[in-house]
Amino acid sequence: MILTDTHTHLYSEAFDEDRSEVIERAMKAGVSRFFLPAIDSSYVPGMLELQQQYPENIYLMAGLHPTHVKENFEEELLQVQRVVAEHKVYAIGETGIDLYWDKSFIGQQKEAFARQIQMAKDHALPIVIHCRDAFDEIFEVLDEEGTDGLSGIFHCFTGTHEQALRAISFNMKLGIGGVVTFKNGKIDTFLDQIDLEHIVLETDSPYLAPVPYRGKRNESAYLLNVIEKVAEVYGISEEEVARITTANSKEVFGI
Repeated sequence: MILTDTHTHLYSEAFDEDRSEVIERAMKAGVSRFFLPAIDSSYVPGMLELQQQYPENIYLMAGLHPTHVKENFEEELLQVQRVVAEHKVYAIGETGIDLYWDKSFIGQQKEAFARQIQMAKDHALPIVIHCRDAFDEIFEVLDEEGTDGLSGIFHCFTGTHEQALRAISFNMKLGIGGVVTFKNGKIDTFLDQIDLEHIVLETDSPYLAPVPYRGKRNESAYLLNVIEKVAEVYGISEEEVARITTANSKEVFGI
């Protein structure tokens, strides 16, 4: 199986001790493409270095993560624009709204999200959306900005069936990862009602490791555990899940 991890933070400090081994394990498991979402400008050098080391496998995004939207978000957005201008990137993200940790910057989060939607449109790039405790706010911004010509991924989708259909109506794929294996994850109860053409696979490593690694550091090789569960939910082979979701990722990112 040829697999794509559409969302992995391989540049994270969590991999500083064994990054090359983590990538090797993933490649042996069949993961040949790794899409790296941005967090803020401080991580850009590490992302660029990784892409230079693995030019055939690492694909970069540019963006400002909602939990890193602070008073200096205007300056950070200028850095996002610089990365887009100076380097090959395949998406704007991750961006969005996160109201789980801190609601004090909700206005700035909405503004930063709207600006990055516009950036994605301006550069004809997909957008990768982070949404935590904020579906209503995310949908509100998408409605206001308009999604003509916009496509992308609702990363780490954990909403309801109704919210899934709403996300898809904005021409977004649903990013499915380790949460689908959780007993309390709930998305496995309706996922088979969503056509697999709307699904891409991800790990969000080092976060949200699937069962049986839940609570430990996640890595891209564990995409196999996600595929196993998705195949079970849909009642089809793992190979078929891999084929369809890989094709979906190519459609989103244009490769």
